[in-house]
Amino acid sequence: MTERQRGEMVSSATGYAGDLSSSESWNRMSGDGAAQLIDVRSTAEWNFVGVPDLSELGREALFCEWQHFPSAPNPEFVQQVMEALKQTSYRPGAPLFFLCRSGARSRAAAIAMNKAGYGPCFNVADGFEGGLDHEHHRGSSAGWKASGLPWIQS
Repeated sequence: MTERQRGEMVSSATGYAGDLSSSESWNRMSGDGAAQLIDVRSTAEWNFVGVPDLSELGREALFCEWQHFPSAPNPEFVQQVMEALKQTSYRPGAPLFFLCRSGARSRAAAIAMNKAGYGPCFNVADGFEGGLDHEHHRGSSAGWKASGLPWIQS
């Protein structure tokens, strides 16, 4: 069974292609120039916490809020992602990787885009900052930043 077939099987069972770590997502994006990373956190998070830097891969992350601060759903999310993808090297069938702080919003976003006919859609399960560590802080024990992947802060 190919990796694509495994992803399609998971997709039908869960509504998306599956969960990957930040490092696994980076490696897959590195191997596919049409793959895209969609950061679904809020504008405040992008501005104050930082964002993934995909310049080594010759592209940029897409930024589409899954919900507006503090917790209002973004009814235009799917349309905004579709419009953003039109401005990239994305091609139908290329993988989409969804990222939030810790993997919950990005999972919902991956499911929504899969329902809209896109995919395979993956959830970056450890998120940008990961879960809480033993001191109740994020960003040190798991996630994009803790994995040593490139990121920038304005």
